[in-house]
Amino acid sequence: PTEDPHITTLRDREKRNYLATLFLSQGIPMLLGGDEFGRSQGGNNNAYCQDNEISWFDWSLVDQHEQLASFVHRLSELRRTHPVFRRRRYFEGSTLRGSDVSDIAWFKPDGKQMSDDDWEQGFAKSLGVFLNGDAIPETDERGERITDDTFLVLLNAHFDYIAFTIPVGEWGEQWDIELSTAESQPVSGDRVVRGGDALVIAARSLTVLRRTT
Repeated sequence: PTEDPHITTLRDREKRNYLATLFLSQGIPMLLGGDEFGRSQGGNNNAYCQDNEISWFDWSLVDQHEQLASFVHRLSELRRTHPVFRRRRYFEGSTLRGSDVSDIAWFKPDGKQMSDDDWEQGFAKSLGVFLNGDAIPETDERGERITDDTFLVLLNAHFDYIAFTIPVGEWGEQWDIELSTAESQPVSGDRVVRGGDALVIAARSLTVLRRTT
């Protein structure tokens, strides 16, 4: 327990980071009840036999951590409305016919694609992932092809900020900032960056960008 604002601020950001990486990952997200409003078991990860404050739900936390609950709501909405975050088949990393753009791609902070050797470098903890909404292999209940917006997720695990260069060319000309874990409140989605721009990503945070025409 601490009242140190620097520690509590970082903890709140890390909560948003963990929640965001869960909701933006492929597969079925599994959320422990209470995580959406900061419930803690005091470090006890096996509290089935604790009939006390360790395992009880403190519903007053809902009001105390309203911003976190709103953030989780935004994440859930983003996942629900965008099938690119919940594909039923694995990515292939292959390019689309007639295009140089693949279904998924990984980028270094300088905006260049990562090579196999790059994964062994220290900066690999801070990278960007491109999720192509035009390369979803599934069809809907009517047998029609599923398409979605295209997203770029920039992750900075470094203890200091990093300026990420937005990829240029066919990857996208313009992007809206949809979400940032550096902020306690969901962003409005009306902040625009362009290919080649340097976007500063705060320490220990991730930012989600949506490609626009």
